[in-house]
Amino acid sequence: FGLSQLHQLRGRIGRGEHKSYCILLTSDKSKETAAKLAVLERTNNGFEVAEADWDLRGPGDLLGTAQSGLPALKIGNLKTDAALMRRARAAAMSIFDSDPRLELPENQRFRRLIVEQQGRTFSNVS
Repeated sequence: FGLSQLHQLRGRIGRGEHKSYCILLTSDKSKETAAKLAVLERTNNGFEVAEADWDLRGPGDLLGTAQSGLPALKIGNLKTDAALMRRARAAAMSIFDSDPRLELPENQRFRRLIVEQQGRTFSNVS
């Protein structure tokens, strides 16, 4: 089970007026499973669970089909690098404003990288 699924399961237990307990048992001794259970022990907050799930599984490929792991195109840490990403976006927009087709010699490598990366990313999308 994923961390979010376990959190949802836990939330379905004890909705009545009586005190209840959710006891999760596993035979899996992996570090990943221990980390998931530690999150569930530590918090009932869904936002904290989602953030921990992001940290444990990775963001997935935001432009492709993978739902976990790291994307081929490293875009930074969405939680901690927001200011840096805003600056990078502004710089990219400045380049596109002055050279929308990336035809200038200094932008040719960007063009090659984008074509190469997007071709791989969208090859699995129908």
